[in-house]
Amino acid sequence: MLNFSVSGEGRAIVFLHGFLESNSMWDYLALDQLNCQKIFIELPGHGQSALTDDAEEPSLNFFAEEVQAVLSFLKIEKFSIVGHSLGAYVALILKEQNSNCQKVVLLNSNFWADNEQKKKDRLRVAEIAFKAKKVFINEAIQNLFGKVELFQTEIEALKEEAMKIESESIAYAALAMRVRKDFSELISAQPSDFFLIHGDLDRLVTTHFLQEQVSTLLQERTNSQLFIIENAGHMAHIEASEKVLEVFKGIFSS
Repeated sequence: MLNFSVSGEGRAIVFLHGFLESNSMWDYLALDQLNCQKIFIELPGHGQSALTDDAEEPSLNFFAEEVQAVLSFLKIEKFSIVGHSLGAYVALILKEQNSNCQKVVLLNSNFWADNEQKKKDRLRVAEIAFKAKKVFINEAIQNLFGKVELFQTEIEALKEEAMKIESESIAYAALAMRVRKDFSELISAQPSDFFLIHGDLDRLVTTHFLQEQVSTLLQERTNSQLFIIENAGHMAHIEASEKVLEVFKGIFSS
């Protein structure tokens, strides 16, 4: 079973970290201020969770199945999810497969499939994970921040943690993300259940492109469900932790 921890009482909110991360990412947020039961789960191959899938093709469906197994073990029925980057991709699968999944917050993430260039990039990541893992991690982690010079201590800590992840796990996650599906129809069918938090300095997805994609799905709800965090990149929970926490409070206050 995946590594997990639970704190607090009330409605259940599942927190899923991103690629190259672990549950430690949530330490940057004062989540004890949320009046809820918080369930932190480390995805396969990350943190203290082993990657046990022996299928021929990597798949995020396996990640979702393993998360669901934890929720079943805890006897959690209704729940919401906050997913960061990769964690949000897994959250979308859970939302599609489990009618008891309520609100889904995509923190620095998106809901569409990779384009051809991105798929090529994922293949490169899978290859370099074995050939030059340290080089990849040094480059990848730094590029996640909007203003690198302000977060050198945090960047070094993240690099050190990411280096503990096996090359096989890095490659698996990269290849699994490469073949994920588009979830635009899911969001269009249940627009009030989805919320997006995006850093305006995020290099992985431009704010303009995200706004274009979201506006076609959420329509008049866009202003209340897409939150742009100023002066933050892909790591908004670190770069603007107080602002992100305030958004969480607003989303889960009702």
